Amino acid sequence: MLVKKFIHFIIVLASLFSLNGINKVYGQLSNSNSTINIGSDRELFIDDYFVDQILGKANLRLHHPVPQNIAIEHDAPWEGNSCVYHTVFKDGDIYRMYYRGSGLGFTENKGLKQMHKYTICYAESKDGINWVKPNLGLFEFEGSKANNIVLTGGKVGDFELKLNDNATIFKDENPSVPSDALYKAFVSQQGAPGLLAFKSPDGIHFTPLQSSPVIKDGAFDSQNVGFWDTKQNIYRAYWRIGERGVRAIRTASSKDFLNWGVQTNLKYVDSPDEHLYTGQVKPYHRAPQLILGFPARYIDLGWSKAMKALPGLEHREEASVTSERHGTAITETLLMASRDGVTFKRWNEAFMRPGIQRPGTWNYGHHYTAWGLLETKSDLQGAPNELSIYSTEDYWTGVKSDKLRRYTLRLDGFVSVNAPMTGGELITKPLTFTGNKLSLNFSTSAAGEMLVELLDINSKPIPGYSLNDCETIFGDTIEGIVNWKSGSDVSSLAGKPVRIRFVMKDADLYSFQFIK
Repeated sequence: MLVKKFIHFIIVLASLFSLNGINKVYGQLSNSNSTINIGSDRELFIDDYFVDQILGKANLRLHHPVPQNIAIEHDAPWEGNSCVYHTVFKDGDIYRMYYRGSGLGFTENKGLKQMHKYTICYAESKDGINWVKPNLGLFEFEGSKANNIVLTGGKVGDFELKLNDNATIFKDENPSVPSDALYKAFVSQQGAPGLLAFKSPDGIHFTPLQSSPVIKDGAFDSQNVGFWDTKQNIYRAYWRIGERGVRAIRTASSKDFLNWGVQTNLKYVDSPDEHLYTGQVKPYHRAPQLILGFPARYIDLGWSKAMKALPGLEHREEASVTSERHGTAITETLLMASRDGVTFKRWNEAFMRPGIQRPGTWNYGHHYTAWGLLETKSDLQGAPNELSIYSTEDYWTGVKSDKLRRYTLRLDGFVSVNAPMTGGELITKPLTFTGNKLSLNFSTSAAGEMLVELLDINSKPIPGYSLNDCETIFGDTIEGIVNWKSGSDVSSLAGKPVRIRFVMKDADLYSFQFIK
């Protein structure tokens, strides 16, 4: 084991000196003595908030969800081939899903035609994998109330709802929420553009909180979301806005869900202006200090031989008669993260690419991801839970219905610190923490490994927590405990500024957390 550690140490030294020929192990760390208090929060590598240096061959690597089963097919008459704007969340022992029912077709003159009025539909699941559409009996569609509609245009109590395109429903986590408003919704309205605020005691029966829109300035023809921020104790809203000819995302906050403060367009770190639909912004449930977003990037690629080689050429050509972009635009999913809800680190590479060319993909409306992530069981016996992400396919491709496919990702598995066999490392900015142990979500090969060193405010190894003291770490787990020769206890360092140095080869590190 000592020989293995010595060889690893030589590899790391070589990689460090190779950067510019002059780089020392600790010589170029930031001189700032300011510290970041992470407490016992789980921290991910989805942004560079606490990263000081990445050395050797290490890098921050974006990971991609893996396609799984079709979660639900929108084949009912009140649904159709353009069902989008899904919402999913766990609620006690069940999982809830809400989505827009709609269908698109063509008039006799090849114009665009809405096949029926918009509906907002409901489905539920016991496992987040298999979904059913309950018969709610609330709203009539073509002479029958045997359907799963929770909202549609027409009478809602004493209110005349002119539903326009979408509504987004969520469970209110405000500890002071009254029992008749446990669930809330932003509902887009025709005629008087803006977002109406609705409430519900059970997630099924909805009534307006007030008769006029609570947010009026925006485009709103995309999924418009709201939620209670448990870290800041405010409601947040995110909706689509047109800005300088670009489809953008705007935000505001509120104490009561009715009166919204200053509106601000989202800002991005080192990202170009791009057309973004469906921001899908929400705190990550395992690390709620991180607000994640999964916007759909919209790109019109125009006609070319490559475009004509994509699936569904006949429908693309037919749809392009109504507007060329209906045949030539493509959508895919991006990933972004924020600490304040306004400025986001946006990964410019696609988080969910359109994928292998097959029917129902590489089209406008593909990969509109659902708002919300779910923890679901893995197919691998004994494996930990994984994240389920849901995304559309077959959106208006000439068939009668579209689908929502489930994708899976490792818990915290959006971005990792990755190092090849030649080695690399990451050193954090000074941190303070609470807890007794350091837990890692990581994966190595059988030949790979990790070592962890704790440094003081002057970037010197803390006795007992140096690389030479660290027990070699290898395996694949979401909660591996770091051990040094003296054990795993780090409680003597709690509240004191430390840096964490991760030295790795053929390994991925997804998150870390100090725990009790």
